[in-house]
Amino acid sequence: AQFVESGGGLVQPGGSLRLSCEGSGFDFFRYPMSWYRQTPVAERELVATIYKLSSSADYAASVKGRFTIDRDNAKNTVSLQMDNLKPEDTAVYYCNTRWNHFDWGQGTQVTVSS
Repeated sequence: AQFVESGGGLVQPGGSLRLSCEGSGFDFFRYPMSWYRQTPVAERELVATIYKLSSSADYAASVKGRFTIDRDNAKNTVSLQMDNLKPEDTAVYYCNTRWNHFDWGQGTQVTVSS
């Protein structure tokens, strides 16, 4: 399996970014998919999860109300719309399955700074 994340960048506080991840090499539609983030000084953190039929999603308390996860099973993609970004959202963002992770991709860097 492979994941390719994209869409990161530098944004000012209060700004928005949309991350995208394409998965391949496995039956994407069968798996709950998640976004995670990691900084150099912290362990990888679960940010958001979307379940197989896109009927429900879970969010970390720190991002609830600001981030929205969605998926397109026809394109094997999962996206993360991030609004009202804060400096503490700065991290490398990764996608993977919710459990029984496949190998991690390279991630995409998000930097929130003025």
